[in-house]
Amino acid sequence: MTSAFTNGRRTLAATAGLAIAAFVLAGCSAGGTSGDDSAGGPIVIGTTDKITALDPAGSYDNGSFSVQTQVFPFLMSSEYGSSDVKPDIASSAEFTSPTEFTVTLKPDLKWANGNDLTASDVKFSFDRQLGIADANGPSSLLYNLDNTEAVDDTTVVFTLKQADDQIFPQILSSPAGVVVDEDVFSADAITPDSEIVDGKAFAGQYELTSYDFNNLLAYKAYEGYQGLLGPAKTDVINVSYYADASNLKLDVQEGNIDVAWRSLSATDIDDLRGNDKVKVVDGPGGEIRYIVFNFDTQPFGATTAEADPAKALAVRAATADVIDRAEIADQVYKGTYTPLYSYVPDGLTGATESLKGLYGDGEGGADIEKAKATLDAAGVTTPVAINLQYNTDHYGPGSSDEYALIKDQLESSGLFTVDLQSTEYVQYSKDRVADVYPLYQLGWFPDYSDADNYLTPFFLTDNFIGNHYSDQEVNDLILQQAVTPDAAERTALIEQIQDKVAAQLPTLPLLQGAQVAVTGTTIEGASDTLDASFKFRYGALTKG
Repeated sequence: MTSAFTNGRRTLAATAGLAIAAFVLAGCSAGGTSGDDSAGGPIVIGTTDKITALDPAGSYDNGSFSVQTQVFPFLMSSEYGSSDVKPDIASSAEFTSPTEFTVTLKPDLKWANGNDLTASDVKFSFDRQLGIADANGPSSLLYNLDNTEAVDDTTVVFTLKQADDQIFPQILSSPAGVVVDEDVFSADAITPDSEIVDGKAFAGQYELTSYDFNNLLAYKAYEGYQGLLGPAKTDVINVSYYADASNLKLDVQEGNIDVAWRSLSATDIDDLRGNDKVKVVDGPGGEIRYIVFNFDTQPFGATTAEADPAKALAVRAATADVIDRAEIADQVYKGTYTPLYSYVPDGLTGATESLKGLYGDGEGGADIEKAKATLDAAGVTTPVAINLQYNTDHYGPGSSDEYALIKDQLESSGLFTVDLQSTEYVQYSKDRVADVYPLYQLGWFPDYSDADNYLTPFFLTDNFIGNHYSDQEVNDLILQQAVTPDAAERTALIEQIQDKVAAQLPTLPLLQGAQVAVTGTTIEGASDTLDASFKFRYGALTKG
């Protein structure tokens, strides 16, 4: 998951002391006086991730979903340490026919504002996702949802377009599955953050008690939560947003914050592993980093003056021939990321290495002569001018070194000249879907632990990336794998999709990495939530 709101709010730089002081006040005003507090008090989390929007219909990025995970309810979720989805605020959830998925809510659910949480809210939530279909939202995940019906106050029936959907229960635990309060949220427009916070439209483990956009957030455990995870283990959580990862590292090692969660540099993580003042906690991977080609605006793209599909493909292929992933992984990320040669990362069923044999030297390395031959055969004059965009405040400080090295690899081949630029993420997320960037960086932090989540949002015709890639055969295969019950047959389809996409290169996968959190020595629970659900749930954390 990877993105939309306004630019220009102040961000935290070197003023950590002021931030912590503000958090002490926030913690007091939030009423953090439970038994959990006596065991250790409020926990302060630091992050460089950015929120684009609280409204689940208007965001599809890790920074926003990290907040939504804490404060909004889901029909399905997973227990700590597991990726298997189970009913969350539901008492049951099951297929009652091949195309009908029926959910029964737990009785007497309430929003933090006192409103009843009913099946009507659920229907409203899914109807508005599909109706708004924001370019930066997750509505593309609901491609198989035909309609949602509230049968009564506690019963919801989802009617699906295709039968035997293997993915739909997991989608209900994803950013597209967030349930919102119909009395607070707009039915047909993105609801401003301030209206959501003022309306207390929360029913997750936590509610927000203070909200300073991308600066300081204060959470208090929601007493009315009835979900799968049980009550939050710590009553008050405060989150500090950092503009600079070096300040984040400094504050966690000095004990000014309790947890550093996304994104420290590889060098900082390596250094902190030897520091006895902190613990470095590793979790299973799933995150990927990649380059997107905009099929309209890339060199020889469909809307350029020299539009030529064959030449455009040759540019994409030559780029793939020249880039050396292992060099990036070793030099920039010191092994915290590893090379990725296909669209589904290693460890998931159906993962292949489709790109390795097609591009470069066939073994994962670069091949400049092959790239030159590809461009020559298509009649492309070199060097090819490329405009390449990247971001540091969302994808971590290593992005600067990563893309400097990519620029060097491309230009050293003699086949490309690269204009490399960086933009703050809140603006970046707007620009990329407005066709401003011909080539640009994205990362993906999965919504659920299945190969489908690396295919559907990327390569369906109406996809989240919005880079104008569309292939009917790939589209049909993606829809087919999602409703194929036979495991071996479904795996074969997933492999076939990767082979076909690899030959077209709408995106160029580069790296995959693990989850890493750095905590104070008295913090427990980080390892419980760093699981294959890929959700960092604050409610698992305790302070000794």
